[in-house]
Amino acid sequence: MRNPIDVLKSLETKACDTGYVFERLYRNLYNPEFFLLAYKNTSASQGSMTAGADGMTLDDMSMARIEKIIATLKDHSYQPKPVRRTYIEKKNSSKKRPLGIPSTNDKLIQEVVRMILEAIYEPVFSSKSHGFRPNRSCHTALLEIQGNFTGVKWFVEGDIKACFDNFDHHTLINILRRRIKDEYFISLIWKFLKAGYMEQWTYCATYSGVPQGSGISPILSNVYLSELDKYMDEYKERFDKTDEGSRKFNKAYRAIDHKYKVVLKRYNEQRANISEEKRRKMLSELLCLRREKQTIPCYPVLDTSYKRLQYNRYADDFLIGVIGSKADAEKIKADIGQFLQEKLKLTMSEEKTKVTHSNDMIRYLGYDVTVSRDKSVMRDKNGTQKRMWYGKVKLYLPREKWVNKLREYNAFKIYLDENGMECWKPCHRGYLTNRKELDIISKYNAEIRGIYNYYRLAQNVSTLDNFKDIMQRSMFKTFAAKYKSTVTKIKESRMKDGVFGVEYETKGGLKRCEFYHAGFKKTRQADFAEVDILPNHRKYATANSFALRLRAGVCELCGVKVEDIRIHHVRTLKELSGRTTGELLMLKRRRKSLALCCKCHDKEHAILSK
Repeated sequence: MRNPIDVLKSLETKACDTGYVFERLYRNLYNPEFFLLAYKNTSASQGSMTAGADGMTLDDMSMARIEKIIATLKDHSYQPKPVRRTYIEKKNSSKKRPLGIPSTNDKLIQEVVRMILEAIYEPVFSSKSHGFRPNRSCHTALLEIQGNFTGVKWFVEGDIKACFDNFDHHTLINILRRRIKDEYFISLIWKFLKAGYMEQWTYCATYSGVPQGSGISPILSNVYLSELDKYMDEYKERFDKTDEGSRKFNKAYRAIDHKYKVVLKRYNEQRANISEEKRRKMLSELLCLRREKQTIPCYPVLDTSYKRLQYNRYADDFLIGVIGSKADAEKIKADIGQFLQEKLKLTMSEEKTKVTHSNDMIRYLGYDVTVSRDKSVMRDKNGTQKRMWYGKVKLYLPREKWVNKLREYNAFKIYLDENGMECWKPCHRGYLTNRKELDIISKYNAEIRGIYNYYRLAQNVSTLDNFKDIMQRSMFKTFAAKYKSTVTKIKESRMKDGVFGVEYETKGGLKRCEFYHAGFKKTRQADFAEVDILPNHRKYATANSFALRLRAGVCELCGVKVEDIRIHHVRTLKELSGRTTGELLMLKRRRKSLALCCKCHDKEHAILSK
């Protein structure tokens, strides 16, 4: 069997030829090596131990189980199980988002399909798309806006109504058929789209959309919405306009700039031969001219000869920046709405799709975005004084974001004083008092680092000092409540060099975990969060440990060599209590999996089920 990494790289190479049509993709699903790679990818997630509608998890994985899956694919008897539907809360909303949990065998097949589709489509996806793609995230989208949206006059905030639930299946399949000529492979995707879901033990059919929570949903969504990306590329080519090949300068600016250069040239020629009084007079004139020049825009405010459009998309949210009139922005909004309706059978949300002047703040990916009109002058690297910030995109951390986090964590209370003024009082978090000291301080640190890592691109990220201060005082009170002591005594016993921390034992000796004190510095470095990207096959060029352990045929508990090896899984190491010999071995190795023979596997489960 061919190495799946080589197969995927070969597909990527051919994908760069946009006219190439892929055939015989389905046969890759007969390759056990693909499923071993998919097994490794999916096992990294805690969700792999969440049971689907069939009640099975990754536990008890074996080569026999993989061969059984492949057999159903070969005779085309495979039918995906309906996903188990659950609901998760939406941020800043009382509504809940539906989430589908596929069965484990379906997850493995979907992961193989995902890797193949990603190899085919990822090389040709638009650079303006950032959602659920390798090496892309919310940060890359925001940094692109900062770099490309300079000087825009209008924002078009785009949002597609119930996007993932309304994808037309026939439209999606037709898009796939442009590059894939393999009806067996297409038929398999059809099966996943039509699998339906179980809610309250009742089967519900699916007639549109992609199942949220499914392994192939993100890549299929990007394939579907790539049509919008292509449309916007074509629209930009038609919209962008510059008369006579270059942008015209403001006449008033050119006049004052010319006058400044004339006076500067005369000063440089005469300064050696003129009196001190005349030299000061000429310098004063130069200063006045320079200040006047800095108050005048370089380009005309209303320049109909110059138009530009910039586009950025993250999943179903998109942002368009327009250098032009409001009428231009409104027309772009209407044209996009028409395209989505006619070509993709999607509807734009009228409530969330708005045209906003760039002076105002808009909310995109959790940041407040605006275009600066700051005329402050700074020297560039060459020493030339320039309006460095005028027309630049600025990103800000909304105040309610960190305030809502404090409310979510129950870290403070709000009350009114005798004058009716709002007062904030940090308070202890009772649900943490039963945890270990290390767990408490680690949780506070993780919560602080979490919000900082996401908002570190913001101009005002330093305001998180207020967030940290309240969290720190809340932590002091949590420790005090835990030991029924006072904040003063808690601080005195655990402060070292002005930093609060707790000590804990490790194999290497005594260590100290300190409360976060690294500050909140603005950066321009993208963060590729795990929640934002999917497993990437390029990372797994090294030996697959699961494959090696399954093929070795050696029970890691009793040492017996057998053909049928099963992998025993747990969700987290914290679940291990040391009740069995297997759990003790997993704790010793700090591993969440163990290769066992049938006898040892059944024995482990028999003890744990008691």
